[in-house]
Amino acid sequence: MTDATIRAITARPVIAPLAVPLKSASGTIPAAPLVLFDVATSEGVTGHAYVFTYSALTMAPVVAFTDNLAPQLTGRPVAPAAIMAETEDMFRLMGRQGLVGMALAGIDMALWDALGKLHGLPVVELLGGTVRPLPAYDSHGMIDPAADAGLLEASLEKGFKAVKIKVGLGGRADIAANVAAVRRIIGDDVALMVDFNQSQTVPDALDCIKAIAEYDIGWIEEPVPAEDLAGHARIRERSPVPIQTGENWWFPEGMALSVQAGASDFAMLDIMKIGGVTGWLRAMGQAEAASLPVSSHLFDEASAHVQAVTPTAHWLEHLDIASAILQEPARVVDGTITPRGPGLGIAWDETAVGSLMN
Repeated sequence: MTDATIRAITARPVIAPLAVPLKSASGTIPAAPLVLFDVATSEGVTGHAYVFTYSALTMAPVVAFTDNLAPQLTGRPVAPAAIMAETEDMFRLMGRQGLVGMALAGIDMALWDALGKLHGLPVVELLGGTVRPLPAYDSHGMIDPAADAGLLEASLEKGFKAVKIKVGLGGRADIAANVAAVRRIIGDDVALMVDFNQSQTVPDALDCIKAIAEYDIGWIEEPVPAEDLAGHARIRERSPVPIQTGENWWFPEGMALSVQAGASDFAMLDIMKIGGVTGWLRAMGQAEAASLPVSSHLFDEASAHVQAVTPTAHWLEHLDIASAILQEPARVVDGTITPRGPGLGIAWDETAVGSLMN
């Protein structure tokens, strides 16, 4: 099947309902704006992938860009690394971050899905790994401990050994009280991570971190704007809690700048922003060289395959944004998620997709 070629590339926008609206310091996301990618091949196999565009305003531009790019790639071999190299050259002068990067990553992931299906293998095995359960943490938005205790208790019932909450609204005392209440609910044996969603200044972040450090925090995530690498490095130098960043690194080149700046103790790779499966493979080598434990950001289904072959793998983030449009969403078993195949294990529920098309 190695001679398979790309017959067509299409993209579709959908608004996928969320079981619980995702609230952060930047606002509330009531539903997930997704773009679904389909790469049809000459062998009759179609690869699937999706990206999360954060805002409904960005869905149509991603689809339009994909429609314009598709004729340039039609007839090329189903070879994700070669396609990524070609598009890297194509957009070198303009840059690939933002909406262009979303589309390129969606195409890359769909190509890997197609390649796995062509060979009858899950992507993790194409990459030389094995299908195995991966430790995952349950990712929440902002939590009202009184109203949302049931959400945290559900995480424990599913066997999660770690949970993450978002903070950032209110002052130091409010944040500390919230974290303390969450720690009481989940107990001492469950890891607790805290995401500030880029909401603080360096001095305010340090004050807040000192106020919550006593609650045994696994990491502080993006305390200041993601692009403020110097600020992250300053916080890291003085923080009693490890610093996590990376979900906003665009392609491995963005990661390299952060590693050079010493901006974090951990790395959180977003498979969409880092450049799909192909970009992740390059980034995980950087993480190993820098001794950075790697966790994933979103995209349970695809991230599980690459996390399973990452030398410094840490946690897989579980945040359900796509189950409404999938035949088989990622399954949590005793706090773990196992990659599925063939390919990335992604198949659309076309009835649901049709009803949610934007």
